[in-house]
Amino acid sequence: MFILDDLLFRPFVGIVDALHTIALDELYDVEGLEDDLKENQLLYELGERSEDEYRRRKDELETELEVARDVHERLASGRVEVKR
Repeated sequence: MFILDDLLFRPFVGIVDALHTIALDELYDVEGLEDDLKENQLLYELGERSEDEYRRRKDELETELEVARDVHERLASGRVEVKR
């Protein structure tokens, strides 16, 4: 039974774990959010975005970036929990 588990179950768990990590990397893209922050700043400086819209978007992006960095920190330390 243990041999069967090692042959069939462990590779499946490894694949699911790899897919989970890839999905989290894609969903919480730190570099993409940093680029969006830079783009928001540039659009504001060029006058294509109002100050209110700039500040609102900046606050949203900073919050998302904080969450993304937390997720990546948890991934690196192995503290990611999947809630059922």
